[in-house]
Amino acid sequence: MAVVDLRGVRVVRDDATLLDDVDWRVDEGQRWVVLGPNGAGKTTLLQIVAARAHPTSGTAQILDETLGRVDVFDLRPRIGLTSAALADQVPAKEVVLDVVLTGSYAVVGRWRETYDPVDVMRAEAILTAVGAMGLARRQFGSLSEGERKRVQIARALMADPELILLDEPAAGLDLGGREDLVARLARFALDPAAPTMVLVTHHVEEIPPGFTHALLLRAGRVVASGPLPQVLTGALLSETYGTALEVLPWGDRWWARAVPAR
Repeated sequence: MAVVDLRGVRVVRDDATLLDDVDWRVDEGQRWVVLGPNGAGKTTLLQIVAARAHPTSGTAQILDETLGRVDVFDLRPRIGLTSAALADQVPAKEVVLDVVLTGSYAVVGRWRETYDPVDVMRAEAILTAVGAMGLARRQFGSLSEGERKRVQIARALMADPELILLDEPAAGLDLGGREDLVARLARFALDPAAPTMVLVTHHVEEIPPGFTHALLLRAGRVVASGPLPQVLTGALLSETYGTALEVLPWGDRWWARAVPAR
């Protein structure tokens, strides 16, 4: 079953083409990484898939619903999303447990909605799973960057989503924080019961074990897509980033570097 099915998707904003004729299919259970340089269209692509933006042309089917023909407020709770833009919308004084609970309705900021004890228990269990239960009574604005990332992931999981989208979850983390996050994401990725996942990143070193496919973007167009070993090649990454690169597997991880001068 196709969880994401984009056909000829084009996005134009202020005369700038952000995505151009993108075809992309994500099937149930797959774990995708999206790579590309700054300005490649990665975040715009994720906004489409998260049902938070519409294509200028082409069709975007998300969870068997077509954007433009579905109430996005019904669709969004089926999609877990983490992003810097979403984190910026969270009130600084919001208690972490409430940040996670509001993920049930894909809203930001607790208002007049009520939650059952079972909802609170689920939020606490998810916070425990991501190593953040000790933060439950803290205000979101008091957290470190690494702590915020873990809370965002807990929030994204709260509604038991069918699709989870991670927009540069390791950005701004130090080496220890990055490795802790990659390990936690790997556990989710390797769990057959986990939802379909899409991870946007700049760095192949941040791809967790268990991810299966890759999409490469440059200037809004698809360079390549498919199974990870077929796409993560020096030739395709060099084309994507416009510089000579070599890529090597490292255990169950990957790393890349510029081709040394001879």
